[in-house]
Amino acid sequence: MARKSLVEAVAEELLERILAGEVGAHEALPPEAEIARTSDVSRLTVREALKALQAQNIVYVRRGLGTYVNPPDAWTGLEAILKAASRGAAAHQVALRLLEVRRMVETGSAALAAAHVTPEDLAAMEESVEDLRRAHEAQDLDEVTRADMAFHDAVLRASGNPFVPVLLAQLSQLLYTERRATSAFPEVQRHALEHHRRILAAIGTRDPETARRAMEAHIDQTYADYEHYIGLGGAPADVPGAAPDHDPRPEPEPMSHPDSTGDH
Repeated sequence: MARKSLVEAVAEELLERILAGEVGAHEALPPEAEIARTSDVSRLTVREALKALQAQNIVYVRRGLGTYVNPPDAWTGLEAILKAASRGAAAHQVALRLLEVRRMVETGSAALAAAHVTPEDLAAMEESVEDLRRAHEAQDLDEVTRADMAFHDAVLRASGNPFVPVLLAQLSQLLYTERRATSAFPEVQRHALEHHRRILAAIGTRDPETARRAMEAHIDQTYADYEHYIGLGGAPADVPGAAPDHDPRPEPEPMSHPDSTGDH
């Protein structure tokens, strides 16, 4: 296990050097012996680390010439791709990009969920809503974040398409960080709780368009909350798709569902 950790550490160190621009696309990495010396590891460890990078298409080997770096758009290792995508971007830019992905995936998932939802799916969503309510009242940030993500995971699973949960599962760590940052504010927690109840009720109507609109409204609110509480001070309306801080439209009444156990 220690050997594996050492290999991973060297691979990560090399990746960081690549991301920092020390070695550019189609440029050669230092020889194995030099990497071993500077990293204070054996050449075997370096060789295994390079194999790990090669398996993700981060580097490629030119026989007799050495190991070269592929451009990031050729990489297949998700973690490396995420690091490259986040490199040089401010934290708020990363968060807003994630929200763009969530909008594309989650609104469609909510519509699919309305068409395919099972009683077990509804029960899982109801449980997450109740968990979020309790965590909000206790002001337990970790539990708030967990319950928030559990609700959205339940919607993804309810879509009935096994590929959908996999799409966002790959971004779970970044999504957790984004959710925890905004959820630190009690008002944001309250917004999430209200919208989760509406999404649950909308999915319970089994009308895809109603469910899609409910999720869209939630993502709009999340954009607005991020810009208001964490962003660079710009008005929420400056963000594409975001609702203004004081939305002039009347707030829709929460939809009821006979199976829902949430407070109304």
